[in-house]
Amino acid sequence: MPTILGQNQYGKAENRVVKITRDGATHHIKDLNVSVALSGDMDEVHYSGSNASVLPTDTTKNTVYAFAKEYGIESAEQFGIHLARHFVTSQEPIQQARIRIEEYAWERIEAADANSQFIGSDEVKHSFVRKGQETRVTQITYDGEKWEVISGLKDLVVMNSTNSEFWGYVKDKYTTLKEAYDRILATQVSGRWRFNWTDDEQRMPNWEKSYEQTRKHMLQAFAETYSLSLQQTLYQMGSRIINNRSEIDEVRFSLPNKHHFLVDLEPFGLKNDNEEYFAADRPYGLIEATILRDGCEPKIPVDLTNL
Repeated sequence: MPTILGQNQYGKAENRVVKITRDGATHHIKDLNVSVALSGDMDEVHYSGSNASVLPTDTTKNTVYAFAKEYGIESAEQFGIHLARHFVTSQEPIQQARIRIEEYAWERIEAADANSQFIGSDEVKHSFVRKGQETRVTQITYDGEKWEVISGLKDLVVMNSTNSEFWGYVKDKYTTLKEAYDRILATQVSGRWRFNWTDDEQRMPNWEKSYEQTRKHMLQAFAETYSLSLQQTLYQMGSRIINNRSEIDEVRFSLPNKHHFLVDLEPFGLKNDNEEYFAADRPYGLIEATILRDGCEPKIPVDLTNL
């Protein structure tokens, strides 16, 4: 039976690059995991094994490290844009480049005060601790004309210990869940947001400020929403971002409900007045949705595992 070649791509995945910028005694860290995927005129390498149009994946790895030196890493987005533009414009067979980047955040360790017994302790500006479990992510796609930048985060665990209810839901013969009028609401946020910057004629967003402000609005919405459902909270988080960040047209969240159930203390003659819970890791409810600026079309993949 005859066959034809479908969509294909190749590149070097998960290139870890840690960039230290030394500003005198003060150092700054950018810690990235960069994956490169290239596509274009690659039929012959699949049909006949000819590598005449193939840029080695080892070269793409080397380019990541060289560009970190040549251009620095201002932001994950800016670094990905430099790489994508280079691969598409420097290699004729390559028609599209997709750069995916995970960024691992570090925060500076505060030095002891000047009265510390350790020599030079008040001058330490080069020590860091990994910041929580949150990972910043971005995906840059470029075809020589148009850009698509989708950024976000994953593994950000948040909790409200009150101001959350869940009642009035559909019940059938299999329903055992009791209605809750004061519950813990916790989730591990995986979110992506798509920028409306698509070509070089537009003014480029300030990527670092955008991430910080988007994260701030998302967390404020989570904290300030009196929640009757996780769906309601999700929508408020996305709406707050779009209403406050004009550079973003679309937000998608995947929020697992990290259930906390009241411990039954009655067998011990004790009353549990919404004080003690056990955290169940699975199974869990999984709430997912896209929030759009009015008039915009959705483009973020429904399955976030594809990013």
